[in-house]
Amino acid sequence: MKTDFKSENNEFYKDKIVGVFQKNKNFGFVVPDDKKIKIDVYISKKNSKKAKNNQKVVVQIIKKSEKNKKPEGKIIEILGNVNQAGIDMLSLVKEYNLPYEFPDTVINEAKTIKQELTRKEILNRLDLREKEIFTIDGEDAKDLDDAISVEKLKNGNFLLYVSISDVSHYVQENSNIDKEAIIRGTSIYMLDRVIPMLPKELSNGICSLNEKQDRLAITVIMEIDKKGDVIYSNIQKSIINVTRRMSYKEIQTILDELEEKEDKKLFNKKKKIKLLKECETYFEQFKNMSELANILKDKRAKAGSLNLNIPESKITLNKNGLAIKVQKCDMFFANEIIEQFMLIANETVAEKFYWLEIPFIYRVHEAPDIEKINELNKLLWNFGYKIKINKENIYPKAFAELLEKVKDKPEERVVSNLILRTLKVARYEAENKGHFGIASKYYCHFTSPIRRYPDLFIHRIITKYLEKNYQLKETEVEKYNKQAVKYADLSSEREKIAQKVEREAENIKKAEYMQSKIGELYDGIISNITSFGIFVELSNTVEGFIHFENLGNEYFIYDEENKILQGEKSKETYKIGDNIKVKVIFADKTTARVDFKKI
Repeated sequence: MKTDFKSENNEFYKDKIVGVFQKNKNFGFVVPDDKKIKIDVYISKKNSKKAKNNQKVVVQIIKKSEKNKKPEGKIIEILGNVNQAGIDMLSLVKEYNLPYEFPDTVINEAKTIKQELTRKEILNRLDLREKEIFTIDGEDAKDLDDAISVEKLKNGNFLLYVSISDVSHYVQENSNIDKEAIIRGTSIYMLDRVIPMLPKELSNGICSLNEKQDRLAITVIMEIDKKGDVIYSNIQKSIINVTRRMSYKEIQTILDELEEKEDKKLFNKKKKIKLLKECETYFEQFKNMSELANILKDKRAKAGSLNLNIPESKITLNKNGLAIKVQKCDMFFANEIIEQFMLIANETVAEKFYWLEIPFIYRVHEAPDIEKINELNKLLWNFGYKIKINKENIYPKAFAELLEKVKDKPEERVVSNLILRTLKVARYEAENKGHFGIASKYYCHFTSPIRRYPDLFIHRIITKYLEKNYQLKETEVEKYNKQAVKYADLSSEREKIAQKVEREAENIKKAEYMQSKIGELYDGIISNITSFGIFVELSNTVEGFIHFENLGNEYFIYDEENKILQGEKSKETYKIGDNIKVKVIFADKTTARVDFKKI
């Protein structure tokens, strides 16, 4: 929602806000969800829309604040009670003005798209339908846009096929679907719901690489040697038919069996036997996948790619949408197989089109600022570490070497988080500037056109050049150059919003889960220190706050430069990375807040 006016005390407001209605006898007020807004909004009885106490509402600001008066608003929509199932996520949708529903013009256009391929569509494409091709995703994934196949050649090299759904074939330039996709920029994942970039007829239908169904794709074919170097590559429009849909857990179970590793008990015995029997004919390819992924991973590590150990959260909801479990998300080597293959495909495509000097959108991640690294080193000093750099050159390898030193140590998670805060935010640009985080000179997002607009745009560019044998008119080149700049900026902005919404959705559900844990004790680690208290992260990824009054009965001295806290009387010090035992004393899903007390 656009900020359009400012109060005299320099606080910013929005033209519309979402918040909780608190009713009095003759009037009411709304407490905004947005934590940056520190003042309530006055609601007269005539502007209350007969809202009830503790209902989430959308408010139109009709009068800004003046000196000692609150801003005044008019309730324009009642979402429901704060504790009603789904209202928390709906509030986020309204707060960020997310495009939750597709316009009728887009829906009608999507319904006209045929869900079967025609003979004409198949013509002049590389036919890969006889190849063993697999999708490997999470068990609950619905939009499957990448598939892989690996062969080992007689010379010991690998032939890797990365096939990506040819979404641009269906989403034509300037169509209603395309215009809406530009506005959305990306799909947004909010735990129990998705706000997709494309209508379901595409994202879950004809564009999804479903098992045993013919699908159009753009395939990157790469011959990769034993050192992980791509010695040959080709990009072609293709038609594929996925042999089998696999999950990360299934691939990991098979690889563990083949390598005679300890059974992680990802499936019960009966299901495991069934899986191994059904996939026996694919074992050789799965072994090839594992071997190639390890080669690529080792090469990337030597180049200085940053392997940040920051666990993702897995939040389990019940049928009413309430959080009943929060835990660290399980990650397997099977996840890394797909990650390595997508990275090499993205790099190969980016490098090819960079040297062709073709209009493109790159994924850019620049080196961090010297000042930020100096601040990081002050904090790393507490652990006995330091990032060695010089002002002329900052290499990712310096960060990678530190991450290797802290691997599997108690401080690994904290150091990873400190490095993440030091790094710049990755973004989209029409100019290639390399990717610091993965130590790559050329990088783009090519592999997820169902959920990211830059990928879709790149597919459209690739198709244009393939169809015209890489010969475009100057007017066309100029047009696509302008589009690349425009769409890179728009997509970067939409991505920021999506990430913020997804993070807030997680925090709300984590706080909801912790509401039932008041009084319980946990072991945590200090993740940050401020002038008003300390943040503590639990092993289940929940982060909470300890105010000074809940830390100890004394005055605390805060060393801002080194982020260290010391008790004036006890001389007890607290620094980032310290272990600490806490009790949960407060949790509120409405404010996404969790408070601890030191034990």
